[in-house]
Amino acid sequence: MPATFELERDLIAQGLWPVAGVDEVGRGPLAGPVCVAAVILDRDNLPQGLDDSKKLTAKRRAALAEEIYASALAISVVMAPAAEVDALNIRGATLKAMARAAAALALPPAFALIDGRDAPKLVCPARAVIHGDAISMSIAAASIVAKVARDRLMARLDRIYPGYGFAGHAGYGTPAHLAALRQHGPCPEHRRSFAPVRALSAS
Repeated sequence: MPATFELERDLIAQGLWPVAGVDEVGRGPLAGPVCVAAVILDRDNLPQGLDDSKKLTAKRRAALAEEIYASALAISVVMAPAAEVDALNIRGATLKAMARAAAALALPPAFALIDGRDAPKLVCPARAVIHGDAISMSIAAASIVAKVARDRLMARLDRIYPGYGFAGHAGYGTPAHLAALRQHGPCPEHRRSFAPVRALSAS
């Protein structure tokens, strides 16, 4: 069942509007940034079929991303690069990027719904929602925007650093990616603090 706007409507009934959805993509990969998106949907013009980006095909995600950009009241996308992940750890880099994404919205949110267990300190009050990208339309929209943005970036990085297959696996630790790492060693986009990369860097 697609995500709904019920959490947002409950907040609106409390006088809290605009409501932003915030989600990240890319916590697990060995390479590339963590991408965070924040989205404020137009409550009178909601795209249909919004859901957790992982449940959607690439074609459907791209189409929904276009709809979101065409109809949303505000969107921001923030990347936390591999060096920031290494410096802060993955959780710290993700939470910091979420704060930047909320602050970057052209329309200041009155409240934010955040996917996951952690609600970082933002420019507004916030609530963490476990599996929020499958529950809240605003979080689902953010997950789609973040996923499409990160996948497109990884396709560009594939051209800059050929041989790793970034366009195919988006930096995740697939057998092909691990084989390329052993053959070529890490590139500047690899996260040195992640065990498979760290092991190769130390050898």
